[in-house]
Order: sequence, then C-alpha cells, then structure tokens
Amino acid sequence: MTTTSSASGSTPPAGRSRPFFWEEAADDWRSAYEEGRRPEFSEYVARSLRALREGVGREAGTVPAMRSVHRVSLRDDGADRLPDRYVAEHCTLTLFGLHQHTASEPVHRPGVGLGTACLLLRRSEALTEAAVERRLIAAATAQDLHELVQHLQRLVPLLQQAGVGLDYTRLFREMTAWHGPDRDRVLRAWGLQYTDPGTPAPAEGQADEETDGHERAPYWVTFEPGSPDAGAELAALRSGTGREPGTVASMWPFHRTRMASEWRNKGSLTRDLAAEHTALTLFARHQQTHDRRMHVTGNSPATAVGLLARKAATDSEGKAATAALERRFGHLLTSADADELAMHLRSFTPLLNRAGVGLDYDLLRTALRTWDDPRRPHAVDRFRQRWDRDFHTTVTASS
Repeated sequence: MTTTSSASGSTPPAGRSRPFFWEEAADDWRSAYEEGRRPEFSEYVARSLRALREGVGREAGTVPAMRSVHRVSLRDDGADRLPDRYVAEHCTLTLFGLHQHTASEPVHRPGVGLGTACLLLRRSEALTEAAVERRLIAAATAQDLHELVQHLQRLVPLLQQAGVGLDYTRLFREMTAWHGPDRDRVLRAWGLQYTDPGTPAPAEGQADEETDGHERAPYWVTFEPGSPDAGAELAALRSGTGREPGTVASMWPFHRTRMASEWRNKGSLTRDLAAEHTALTLFARHQQTHDRRMHVTGNSPATAVGLLARKAATDSEGKAATAALERRFGHLLTSADADELAMHLRSFTPLLNRAGVGLDYDLLRTALRTWDDPRRPHAVDRFRQRWDRDFHTTVTASS
C-alpha cells in the first residue's frame, strides 16, 4: 500500500479495555514486521476478517461470528434498540472487513480521514476526478447511517485497489455522530480534507491577496458564463444559501480557502471559510441569467448600490427610489457583525442582478472576513468610511 508508515501500537482510551479490532489487526501485522517475521495477519485476525464480511448487509447484533470482535459492550437493560455506538461499530467493522480483504498491509491508517482518502484516490488516477467527487458527495449527502454505509461499501474497495488506507477509529466516531449535532463538523472536515491543496496556509491574520500568487484564484474570478457546466455550478452554489459553511457537499469543489491541514482535519469553521461561503452563494445568485461575469474588480458594494441609485433616479419614482436605496445602504453600513452584513448584501443581490450591475467579490470576501474580527478592531470603521464616500461619489457623478 502507498500509505504505510511506522505507527506506534494502539492504546485504548479511558473507558475501553481493548483497542478496536481494526487497531488490533494493524498492531498484529506490525508486530510480525518488527520482529523480523514475514508480515502477515495471524490466524485469529484472518478468521475474524472473514466474520466481518459475513456481516455486510446484516443488522447489528444478528451475526454471531462478529460478537467476539465488538469492543462496544451491550448492557442487558431491556432496551428496545441497540446503542448508537454499537451500531456504528458494526458498520465500521463490516467496512473494514471489505477494505482489508485481499490487502497485504493494514488498511487502518491513523490520521487519514475520508476526505483525505478520497483526495489520495483522486491523485492515484484510478478514477477520474468527477467520479471520485460523485462518490464522496453521495456519501456526504446520505440521509441516514444505513444510506451512508451503502455508499461507503461501494467506495472502500476502490480505496483498496488504489492502495489507500483510512482511519477507521475516526470513521467510527463520525458514524456515531451522524445523527447528532456534530454531523456538520464531520461534513466540513471531509470537504476541507478533500480540497486540501497541500500548500502552506497563510500566517494568522494574513490575507489571501498577500500571498505569492501560486494559489488557485477564487471561483468568481475564473467563472466562465458560457461554459456547459455554468448553470449546474451556480445551482450548486445557490444551494448553500443559509447553510453552515463547509457542510454543503455540492459546494466543496468550488472552495479555494487555504487552511492549515490540522484545522482541515478538525473541520474547523474559520472566518476565511465563512466569508468565502457567503461570497460564493451571493455570487451565484448575482450571476444567474447573465452571459457576462458579474465579478467586476473595483466595484465595492457602495459603488454598486450607488449605480443602482443613479439608475433609479432616472425612473418614474426618481428621488423617492434613490432615498429608499440610500436608507437601505445606511442599514448595511451599520451592520453589527458579518452575519448582519451578509443579510443586507443578500437583499441587494436580486436588485444588482436585475440591473446588471457587477460587484467586486474579492473585496466583498475581505469585508465579510474582517468586519467583526477582534484582531482588526479598526477595519470596520475603514470600510464604513470608504463605502460611504464611494456611494455618494457614485450617486452624484455625471452619467
């Protein structure tokens, strides 16, 4: 396998007397290797792996041969349903059995999350990028644990063929959390792992535009209105409106935010990610129906709304329409935080779309990222002053 490294033996955490079976199997193989013997699994592990494959498609607790490999204990308390952890362990065991089947080295690889595994699968060129993304997105959008397992059952043999391992202890925890509030963090971690460019993240507080220019440009910069996929891409981005950043699988291919790998693995929600998510959803709503790119460098929100006000002044409503836009823009300027700023920007997007007025989404993302950043307490005042000036300069400029 391409992912083998010398990892230390598995030590069970507090509350668990033995390592999980997949951890034991990896230690079993590694012990033989370190002792100078032919690295292979013991008869106990080989027999247990056969039992795991018997459990594929079966309900948890109904496969007698698997009982000895469970580490999550069952209590005889008369409960009508099995504990979530026990069901998650059953699912993880069966997936591990499929993955380990015919593999000559351990497939349990600590630290390799599902998103990272799919990234390695994509880089192996065993499948096309689109094929890998379809499988990962299908898993991420599973409505319940049963559907998730079905998608993973089709994915892990492909990982095995490409020599890609997976952290099954992490997968067990993610399955346990699938129906709980931590699911968003699981999804965000998968997406961030899969889109990891492998380049160093900027130092804390350093903006993307301060880098050396080797990173991929934001989606709104490279968007081609006439491309065959343009409509589907914009629809995918619009589906993220009102959703938590990083959790919308259909948006993952369009994120460009750089982040330290350890933050990606944790599924961290950073200001950069939140700002890019909001900017992408606004751009998608702004761009629809237009055959030219609505990202226009230099057009701040103030300039864009000022252009709307100038257009309104020539209509029948005249000064009343201009005054209404000025009041709405005043509310935007007094936004208390980035969420309120995003709310006001969303209200202007349909107007900008109808009028065909463009917007600088690089500038917009920077504003969303720094508006209420405690590390930059004066940033919001600078934006307010500059945008107030831009608005009035644009409104009063001669046509």
